[in-house]
Amino acid sequence: MTTNILIEKPLVSNGYTLSGVPERLGWLEPTDLNLPISRLREQFEAQGYLWLKGLLDRQEVLAFRRRYFAAFAGTGLLAPGSDPLEGIYSGGGEDKEATHRLMLEVVRWAAYEAFCLSAPIIKFYEDFLQEPVYLHKRKLIRYNRPRDPKCTGGHYDLTYLRGGTDRLCSSWLPLGDVPVEMGGLIYLEGSAAVGRQLEAEYLQQTATLPYEKRISAYNFGSKSGWLGEDLPAIAEKYGGRWLVGNYEAGDMLIHGPYTIHASTENCDKQGRMRLSTDIRYQRVRDEIDRRWTKDWQPDDGL
Repeated sequence: MTTNILIEKPLVSNGYTLSGVPERLGWLEPTDLNLPISRLREQFEAQGYLWLKGLLDRQEVLAFRRRYFAAFAGTGLLAPGSDPLEGIYSGGGEDKEATHRLMLEVVRWAAYEAFCLSAPIIKFYEDFLQEPVYLHKRKLIRYNRPRDPKCTGGHYDLTYLRGGTDRLCSSWLPLGDVPVEMGGLIYLEGSAAVGRQLEAEYLQQTATLPYEKRISAYNFGSKSGWLGEDLPAIAEKYGGRWLVGNYEAGDMLIHGPYTIHASTENCDKQGRMRLSTDIRYQRVRDEIDRRWTKDWQPDDGL
């Protein structure tokens, strides 16, 4: 059982301070990779997530982090003279057009595709899902600058994946160490049941809409598909705590399509950027949301 925690530095998301309400915070529980796969499935169903520590080779993850930031060396994103592996932010003034162009290129790198198809990931998912698996073509890789107040609000993933099966898993991989003060992924404790109920209500409300509108994340005036940005209020409304962790290169977290999650602000004292990737796997025989069969683009409507 996780326990309530106190954070030395303020834990903030979109201007809302989570650490000001310690009874609404807890620690994520790491998963024992040596457990039988049946036990892992039971744990996944009970928690809505698994935290697979050290699934990937740490040095391979760090090598990819170095390669990623080295590609941005001429854009002004990195602090002059710094090691790309550290990913130290310059503080501003980067060439926005150049960084945008590189972000579009990275998602098409063969090296990025190969990383997301690493043997340990495929083996885990084929064991976990018990069938051949499909990696969604649309994958997200992003850096988060220190002190950037914009964070991902509370949401569950099926909001953006209604055109396919709900028998899918999302993976979040920290590409470098991500201690609590660097922000990162947080889960609302026991929230999969809440997500299922919210989705059932949504489908009932949209039953008469055309298919394209029905699967949209942006009905009813929502600009983001999020449940909201005020994470303390979400925890109060639905109960439970926001669970946080100190992540390391080589870890992989997975969660189901109804588990509510969000992110917090990067407050790293050294000015390092947080780098992570979001990928999704499902059984290849299940229906695939066609919107996720293309590379990510900022204007893809998702």
